[in-house]
Amino acid sequence: MNFKKTTLKNSLRIITAPMKETQTVTVMVMIGVGSRFESEKEAGLSHFIEHMFFKGTKKRPTTLAISEELESIGGEFNAFTSKDKTMYYAKTDAKHIGTAMDVISDIYLNSKMEEKEIAKEKGTIIQEINMYEDMPMSSVHEIFERMLYPKNSLGREIAGSKKTVSSFKQKDFLAYMKKFYVANDTVVAVAGNFDEKKIVKEIGKYFSKMPAGKKTKISKVKENQTEPVARIKFKKTDQTHLVLGVRAYKRNHKDRYALALMSIILGGGMSSRLFIEVREKRGLAYYVRTGIETYEDAGYVSTSAGVEHKNLEEAVRVILEEYKKIAEEKVSEKELQKAKDFVKGRAVMGMESSDEVAMFFVDQELTDGEILTLEEKFKLIDKVNTDDILRVAQDVFQKSRLNLAVIGPHKNEEKIRKGLKLA
Repeated sequence: MNFKKTTLKNSLRIITAPMKETQTVTVMVMIGVGSRFESEKEAGLSHFIEHMFFKGTKKRPTTLAISEELESIGGEFNAFTSKDKTMYYAKTDAKHIGTAMDVISDIYLNSKMEEKEIAKEKGTIIQEINMYEDMPMSSVHEIFERMLYPKNSLGREIAGSKKTVSSFKQKDFLAYMKKFYVANDTVVAVAGNFDEKKIVKEIGKYFSKMPAGKKTKISKVKENQTEPVARIKFKKTDQTHLVLGVRAYKRNHKDRYALALMSIILGGGMSSRLFIEVREKRGLAYYVRTGIETYEDAGYVSTSAGVEHKNLEEAVRVILEEYKKIAEEKVSEKELQKAKDFVKGRAVMGMESSDEVAMFFVDQELTDGEILTLEEKFKLIDKVNTDDILRVAQDVFQKSRLNLAVIGPHKNEEKIRKGLKLA
């Protein structure tokens, strides 16, 4: 996959990835700011700004004007906010790249942030917070991260709280954007079928006047966990939802590929160890999966599952047994190769879609400051051996690093902790 990086005078970066075999194009803009950059009073502001970017510009004064223009050409568009980044994109038929570029650049650079629209959107976001509160499969992960990072903004919910969302004024949005929405922390990526020289010139026309700024430093995570921790949120649910995991590695750690492959062996698919042991052999859960999360200064590996209330203890026991097993016995060459092929296969399939290609490049450029091609990543994956998996498993799967988050009709946290042999 070929790509080209162009840097404007204001330090804004442009990544172009031509795909002549596709008939689509994706225009993506990513900014290196998310919820962890917010103060306590600003909690949820990054996410709120993402919503407000679709509320109107001078050229397209309403939400309808924005959505209608893209939907009338069959385009799709969306955005997301995470702990450390925010992204906006539009994907269209390649012949409509001009429209996609004009709309995305317009909302990114010229959104009005009107007080009346802010007031209306507060209700929408509060309902979004309520929605996730009613989705324990998702909200249990928020409990897990809050438990890992209790004194850091990394542990706060991305959407903020009803209290903070209700308090925001127009001046808060404008001040936050002036501070964080700067050219040197913005990356624009275009992937698909397009004229590269023409589109780089076009992006320069839109973004060259965007002001540069100073990247604000984050409050680094300080990890000093010395004993297992469990947090129970009492809720009358039909299932008990859990996340069980351990602190692991930050984003650019030298063993990040070994950690990722280890998580796939444990719970990365329907033939993974935990899927077979928890679901197929014992029928304890419908879903059970293991994955990793990495940030600039911290990370973790965790397993999530939904189980019958009475089976919580057994499910955790089985997960812990598999953690212990992979830290005591080498995985087979065959099992490791299967995990490598799984990663490569998913990556290759993703590269057939212009939006996945744009994300592949823009995310690396923004978070890592350098871009590895798929082939370069595959070489690093292939270097991982069974000794690496064992060494990494022994390093991360230590009792003192264990954390368990649970949502369900369970009241006695101390009893559950002892019953799970975590105390």
